[in-house]
Amino acid sequence: MKDAWTSDEIRKAEEPLIAAGEPLMARAAYGLAQVVLREVAGRRAAGRPGTALPARRAGVRLRGSLGSDGLPGTARLRPARRLGERVAGAAVAGAPAGDASWSGGGTGRGDVRGARAVLLVGPGNNGGDTLFAGAHLVRRGLRVTAVLASVRAHEAGLAAFRAAGGEVASLSDVRVPAVVESVLGSDVLLDGLVGVGARGALRPPAGGLVRALAEARAAAGDRWPYTVAVDIPSGIGVDDGVVPGPVLRADRTVTFGALKPGLLLPPAAGTAGVVELVDVGFPAVPGARARRGGVARHAWGTTDPAAGRVLRMEPADVAALWPAPGPDDHKYTRGVVGVVAGTSTYPGAAVLATSGAVLAGAGMVRYLGPEAVGTRVLLARPEVVVAGGRVQSWVLGPGVPALDPDDEGPDDDGQARRIFGALAAVTGVLSEDVTGGRMPAVVDAGALTMLEHRLPASAVLTPHAGELAELLRGLGHDVDRAAVEARPLRWARTAHQATGATVLLKGAITVVAGPGDVYAQADAPPWTATAGAGDVLAGILGALLAGRSAEAVEDPALPARLAAAAALVHGRAAARASAGGPVAALEIARAVPAVVAELLAGRGR
Repeated sequence: MKDAWTSDEIRKAEEPLIAAGEPLMARAAYGLAQVVLREVAGRRAAGRPGTALPARRAGVRLRGSLGSDGLPGTARLRPARRLGERVAGAAVAGAPAGDASWSGGGTGRGDVRGARAVLLVGPGNNGGDTLFAGAHLVRRGLRVTAVLASVRAHEAGLAAFRAAGGEVASLSDVRVPAVVESVLGSDVLLDGLVGVGARGALRPPAGGLVRALAEARAAAGDRWPYTVAVDIPSGIGVDDGVVPGPVLRADRTVTFGALKPGLLLPPAAGTAGVVELVDVGFPAVPGARARRGGVARHAWGTTDPAAGRVLRMEPADVAALWPAPGPDDHKYTRGVVGVVAGTSTYPGAAVLATSGAVLAGAGMVRYLGPEAVGTRVLLARPEVVVAGGRVQSWVLGPGVPALDPDDEGPDDDGQARRIFGALAAVTGVLSEDVTGGRMPAVVDAGALTMLEHRLPASAVLTPHAGELAELLRGLGHDVDRAAVEARPLRWARTAHQATGATVLLKGAITVVAGPGDVYAQADAPPWTATAGAGDVLAGILGALLAGRSAEAVEDPALPARLAAAAALVHGRAAARASAGGPVAALEIARAVPAVVAELLAGRGR
């Protein structure tokens, strides 16, 4: 499990280590430099863009570079964090092999002499990390220019950088176009403008510089140098993943001590590139640090939005959750999924949702809907039972239009009635058409407009951003799709608080909010944004909820974990089916058994 620490938690973890004289900055800088050296050497050896040889790209010397005294006489220098005299080696820890968004560490080797680097340096400790790393790079033979974005700089870091022979320039003396030109003539760019203590959009002059660099990067394409963010891409919301102003997209983010929520959450995570974690000596056990109260008290899904962690599930976590059958299981104990999906206008949604449930391992899938749609389901999946009966979870709404009494199709009224009946079982408000105890459900598409009662956390809403905005407007919030996309964590948590349900907000990074922890899953390739993919996800999640139905009802935190697990399997199935190219939704469903088998094989090992 990838576990993100908030900025407050980072500071609390640092304090006792700094007081004890632990050389945190030295470790961070050394680890950062090793990552940069490795990337420069590897890309140069491969002849890849962003690693020009000196003969091909000489670079541009910045006019107004500072003299031997380092900064203008009016500069105020910021004292360093306490450091040891000796630079400590840093362990660079990475994720398991096969995770394309994560990279393990290593030591820079190979020919890097003559390569050019530009450092963007802010006034704080993050700027100090960058300057100390720059000193390492100079000593390895790189030509390095540090561009100071403030009249203040980290005193010890600047002294070390100057002593190593690095060139220093200041935005107070150098125009932004000259900086952009110098960056275009470099092999690697380090963004060390702000760290985890920053809040809101970047202020001038750093904001203007980053905006100019971001525009230049978009225009330069492959000519742009390899870009490394130091700890975080400057300007992102560290704790909530927002992007309130200009941010320079990184190819790699080298973060220190622990992950930050903004590196996992959208939209900020999309600016971070590959994320690499440098161990600087923080407690290895999550319980060793103070939490903001852990999982909040819950009552029908209510939770404090500040409680819980931001997590990302990994294959081993999903394997441990997956309800694999034992020798004594039969189709009923493995979980029966009831699916109310599709109409004569959208019959394919029923095929896709039932296929997702069957291929994710449900013991039985029952389809309820129009006879003509049921016939299509049987043609695709003859094992589906087109009849009512006891179920252990519901999948409600794929391919069913939003409820509109003034514009109902021939099947809409019947499907709406079935959904209302099933929702009665989900909430425990039983009707004469529904018997049995409370059970979990996936509430998707048209069913999202049919919520009449507060829901338990075992009901998982699965909207995309537009559907979530519509749901929230119906609950009295002034929000549109763009607002949801700008602050998905905030609005997913808001929807959870307002409805009581667990909320799975679909997107390039799927956000799952329930009582306590939040999950941010980035497992699917961009090709997954295709019609019907969400219907398959609903079926996969329905099978998971059915397989662990009683637990999901009793443990309010479990549905969010199951929803994140379903998102991981769905994303990996999409990647397998896509193989780097276009993919159809039904092919995603067909890839699910192989993904589950691979995960369970890992559990066996």
